[in-house]
Amino acid sequence: MSNRFPGRRLSKLRLGILILVVAVLAGGSYLGLRSFQDANAASSIPSVFSGYVDVTATPRFAFETPTTPEAKGTVLSFIVADKQNPCVPSWGAAYGLAQAESDLDLDRRIARLRQAGGSVSVSFGGLTNSELALACTDQDRLTGAYRDVVERYDLASIDLDVEGAALSDTASLDRRGKAVAALQQQRSGAGKNLDVWLTLPADPNGLTEAGRDAVARTLRAGVTLTGVNIMTMDFGGSKQPGQSMYQASASAADAAHKQLQALYRDNGEDLGTDTTWRRLGLTPMIGQNDIAGEIFTLDDAAALNAYAKSKGVGRVSMWSLNRDRTCGSNYPDVTKVSDSCSGINQGSSSFSTVLGADVIPTRSADAPAPAASATPTATDDPSTSPYPVWNQTSRYVSGDRIVWHGNVYEAKWWTQGDSPDNPVEQGAAVPWKLIGPVLPGDRPSPRATVPAGTYPDWSPTTVYQRGTRILFDGYAFEAKWWSQGDSPQAMLEGAPDSPWLKLTAAQLQSPSATASATASPTASGK
Repeated sequence: MSNRFPGRRLSKLRLGILILVVAVLAGGSYLGLRSFQDANAASSIPSVFSGYVDVTATPRFAFETPTTPEAKGTVLSFIVADKQNPCVPSWGAAYGLAQAESDLDLDRRIARLRQAGGSVSVSFGGLTNSELALACTDQDRLTGAYRDVVERYDLASIDLDVEGAALSDTASLDRRGKAVAALQQQRSGAGKNLDVWLTLPADPNGLTEAGRDAVARTLRAGVTLTGVNIMTMDFGGSKQPGQSMYQASASAADAAHKQLQALYRDNGEDLGTDTTWRRLGLTPMIGQNDIAGEIFTLDDAAALNAYAKSKGVGRVSMWSLNRDRTCGSNYPDVTKVSDSCSGINQGSSSFSTVLGADVIPTRSADAPAPAASATPTATDDPSTSPYPVWNQTSRYVSGDRIVWHGNVYEAKWWTQGDSPDNPVEQGAAVPWKLIGPVLPGDRPSPRATVPAGTYPDWSPTTVYQRGTRILFDGYAFEAKWWSQGDSPQAMLEGAPDSPWLKLTAAQLQSPSATASATASPTASGK
């Protein structure tokens, strides 16, 4: 029987068109699925703001009491090699970790920031001093040095600021990568995550050749790299005439995004566009940069914040929170970079607020606050309190420290009967400054006791030279400069211009405390 309804045969042309249409639809579906997966992957990675803090710069920056919500995210800087012991970590080659705890209250201030809902990361390296991997050539000791810092501060995130000599030293790049990869594995085995950001110099063309090599070597070493943070600052001749700091920064970011996507792909990670943006960080130097004429303004900051949000950039930082204020009238030349101010008139605005708008970090990215700070204790234990427990009938003078309800306080001036945690008094009316919570492992500090006759009693008629020590009202003092007739009582009451320094127990052990008390360590900034 013949077929009464024969099918129409397709010509070769029509068959070709059909195959092409099917291929386009399939390809579009694949690209659509890939784009969907990329967007989902990117949305699971938070965008954060975290400003750098120069820990050793003077005057000391109170990062533990942030003035804006955006300033709660901090990157404490910089851990470098100790000058005498290259495999021992130090803060700015000025303080060992234990010394930073005693002299800078660093451990307690970190706990205080976390107690207030903030987050802490630590940066290794910087432009000044020797980065650990550059100075320490013993691979195991190098890993131990990084581990000492991470474990001491219970860090969930670190920053590797590689620049200067460290950027061109390939051996140190490889050592650093192996050490950090090993540390990540150790932390993972203990059930703890460790995010790692690699911070590198850039210009309007993106990462330098040395920077790209640093990323590649870090990935090859096995580091799970959270992202690459580019320093959008100090462009010099690479910035085009008339190009604003924002425009140069955006150009650097666009180029770095493409470079980063290729670097991850070469390492076996085929990241989508959105996910790659989450792996990118941007760090401008606010206000006056190190290069004369390069000024990152508040308008630049607003534009960079809008750019970062539109692209989905994973991290925005700034150098530095120490500098986020207008210079005082006594600072004569704002074209010279200061560690303590931006060099521009900021009015009532702050760079942290502008740059960090809508990219505030979450607590989940940081280690939890110490248990001692979670709930005030009903009874403070004198056997574990680092300082005496506050007593309503005792009198306290400026600089005295006590413990009350699980926290350490320092007296601003003479006080008696004023509760350290009075919930009503605020600002200048409060005679106590909250330092931070009592930490696990705290033990009573030695008292600054001086037997009668150790030093002569203060006399209003005696001329005292710098470094001279005396006794007054049971306390030991040392003259900060030439003095006659200036009673140490003013210092006990909190006078900042007193010529007398009240000695601590540690200072009493040294021949002269004045030099160490008044000297400022070299800033360890960029």
